Amino acid sequence: MMRNGSPRIAPVSGRPAWRDFIALPWTLYADDPAWIPPLRLERSQHLSPRNPFFRHARWQAWLAREGERAVGRISAQIDQLFLEHQGERQGERHGRPCGYFGMLEARDASVLAALLETAEAWLRQQGMRAVRGPFNLSINEECGLLVDGFDTPPYIMMGHALPWYGKAVEDAGYRGIKDLLAYRIHSSFPIPPVMDKLLNRTRRRATLRPLNRKRLREDLEVLRDIFNDAWSGNWGFVPFTAAEFFEIGRMLTLLVDDDFVQIAEVDGSPAAFMVALPNINEAIADLDGRLFPLGWLKLLWRLKVRYPATARIPLMGVRRRFHNSFLGPGLAFLVIEAVRNAVVRRGIGDVEMSWILEDNEGMRNIIETLGGVAYKRYRLYEKPLDD
Repeated sequence: MMRNGSPRIAPVSGRPAWRDFIALPWTLYADDPAWIPPLRLERSQHLSPRNPFFRHARWQAWLAREGERAVGRISAQIDQLFLEHQGERQGERHGRPCGYFGMLEARDASVLAALLETAEAWLRQQGMRAVRGPFNLSINEECGLLVDGFDTPPYIMMGHALPWYGKAVEDAGYRGIKDLLAYRIHSSFPIPPVMDKLLNRTRRRATLRPLNRKRLREDLEVLRDIFNDAWSGNWGFVPFTAAEFFEIGRMLTLLVDDDFVQIAEVDGSPAAFMVALPNINEAIADLDGRLFPLGWLKLLWRLKVRYPATARIPLMGVRRRFHNSFLGPGLAFLVIEAVRNAVVRRGIGDVEMSWILEDNEGMRNIIETLGGVAYKRYRLYEKPLDD
C-alpha cells in the first residue's frame, strides 16, 4: 500500500522485517518513563508459528516504513474459535463475522489510520464484516488500548500506549464497545465483616488446595475447565484450548510458588480458582529487552533472591452454577484470601487485579469491598466493514 507522501506499508516477511516489527516500540517509547521494554525473546516466541493460538487462527502483519526506517506496525487476525462462539450473546453483532486488529503502534495519526485501513482491507477480503481490537493476539492474551493511567508502568502481560492513540483510532471510524479495568489493591487489606461472614459459611462446604506440581497437567486441565465454564457467558468469550493453557502452565512452573495458585473444591469437586503472578515487569524494566549476555543472570537473581514487590492476578474463575448463590462470592473470597496470604508471605505489597469488564458489577463490588481502586482503563473498539 502506497500513498503520495506516505510511508510504504508492506506485509512482514523475513527475519530482518520481523526484528524491525518487534523493535519498533523502542523508538516510539524512548522518552516514556512508564514504558517497560518487553523481552525480545518472549515477543519473538509470541509471534512464532509455534504459538498455539495459530492452530485456530489465521493472521497477517504489516510494517510501515519511511525509507528504511520503521514508523508503524499492525496485525489482523481471524480467530475461528471466536467465530464459532460469536452467536447471539450480549454485546455481540448477531452473526456478523468479526476479525481482530492488534499489535498497533505508529509514529503519528496519519500512519495509524493507514495501518488500520490496510488491516481492514485484508479482513474484508477474508469475508469479515466487522473489525474489533486491539488484541495482541486474542482476548485471552494482552488486549485493549490504554486510555487512562499512562503515568504508571504496566504489570506483566498488560499493555501500554501513547496517549493520543485512542483519539486517532476513533477518528479512523471506530467506536469504543467495552472498557476493561485494572484494579490496584494492597495485599494487607483488612477483611471486611461481610467477607469474614461469607468465609465462615463457605468453609463449611468448601476446601482449598494449592497447585500440585507433580500433577501439573491434571491441575492445568482443572484450571482451564473452571475458567472456560466461569467465563462462557461473558462478552467476547473465547475458550482456552488445552495447548494454550499448557503454555500458561510453563509460566506457572517457572515463576510461581505452588500456593500462588489456589483451587477451591465443593463436595470434592473443583469449583473456583485464582492465580497470582509475580510482576516480572518490575524485574526486567532495566534490561532493555535483552537477556544476553548478563540480563538472564540479573533476572534470575531478582526472581529467586530479591523477588518482585508487586504481583498481578491474571486468572480467576468461579463455576457458573454458583454465580447466583451465596457460595459464588464466598468461593471468590475464599481463593482471594488464600492467594492474599501467599503473596504477603513473599513480601509482596501492591497487587493488580486485571482485567475486569467495566460492566462486571459483581466482581467489581467484591474488589472494591476489599479496598481495590481502578487505576487503569483499557478500551476495545469496533468498526463495521460493510461496503
